[in-house]
Amino acid sequence: MSRGLLRRRRAPDGRRILFDAAQVEEPATAAGGVAVAVRGTAGRLGDVRRFLTPGWLGLHALAIVLCGAFLGFGWWQFDRAQSGNDRSWAYTFEWPIFAIFVVVMWVKMIRDERAGVQPAPKEIEEPAEAEVKREIIRQQEEEDPALAAYNRYLARLNAQSRGRG
Repeated sequence: MSRGLLRRRRAPDGRRILFDAAQVEEPATAAGGVAVAVRGTAGRLGDVRRFLTPGWLGLHALAIVLCGAFLGFGWWQFDRAQSGNDRSWAYTFEWPIFAIFVVVMWVKMIRDERAGVQPAPKEIEEPAEAEVKREIIRQQEEEDPALAAYNRYLARLNAQSRGRG
């Protein structure tokens, strides 16, 4: 794919815009006669910069190290298998699969970051709050007086045991 001429234009706010002239579709002109319609390149530089933070650079390095190590382990097992170790044939194929898994997860993390997917919350919330639980108990006690009496008995025992503890 050959790239067209790169052109520089000045945006209305004074910023310089660099775009591929071959990708401009009938440039719409904003205030000051600046071409602003560029196909397919919007936001790419911002996307790349997001993945150059220290945390992401550490993840990139970890992925490269793991892939290299896993492929190296696979090669080592291949050498052992050729030397007569039959069990190493399974590991010969297993280690490269681990390397593929690292690449797949790395790509998934990048796609999730670009799509704005948030990680799962670290603290799992209770399905029902204390007020909701009390309301459910109150409704059940209204329906069954024996249950209400038993719950009062358990509450009294609980209060007595806390006083002793």
